[in-house]
Amino acid sequence: MLELLARNWAWVLVRGAFTIVFGAMAVFWPEITLLALVILFGAYAVVDGITAIAMGARRSSGRGVLVFMGILGVVAGLIALFWPGISALALLYLIAIWAIVIGAGSIVSGFGLSRDAGGRWLFIISGLAGVVLGILLLAQPEKGAVALVVTIGFFAIIWGFFTVFTAVRLRRLAKELDARGDFTDI
Repeated sequence: MLELLARNWAWVLVRGAFTIVFGAMAVFWPEITLLALVILFGAYAVVDGITAIAMGARRSSGRGVLVFMGILGVVAGLIALFWPGISALALLYLIAIWAIVIGAGSIVSGFGLSRDAGGRWLFIISGLAGVVLGILLLAQPEKGAVALVVTIGFFAIIWGFFTVFTAVRLRRLAKELDARGDFTDI
């Protein structure tokens, strides 16, 4: 799995960059309407899901976690885009469950990385950020839409930065593996 991630470090970087942009927009425009949040989340989840599916499709075996995470993201995003009038509570539960599942997937991926202990912990920490976001949203459903936007924004920025840092480590690892000729056909 480490070789797959190293070969696809740019996809990891794209995911992190989109996560940071999504988070910054949510933090700096907290008065955004619920409709705009639904559309913004939907677009983000579709792009994130497509990148996860693309990463999984390049893998010859064991692609299930990435493809599942990607399909879940695309489905969550499409639901948000096609039914933008859903209630704030329904959106909150959708985002919370999505964050927990995606976060758990990142944690599982992190524990699967045995050759790069530093990158392993970056995946685990980014996954924990997603799980914490989901739990906080489920525990505090009475918070208003603005609080939801700001909370999601801050966690997305943190998650995005950890994902970008992971991509940088993966790029460095890809260069090392390439120089040593350690890449195997995936």
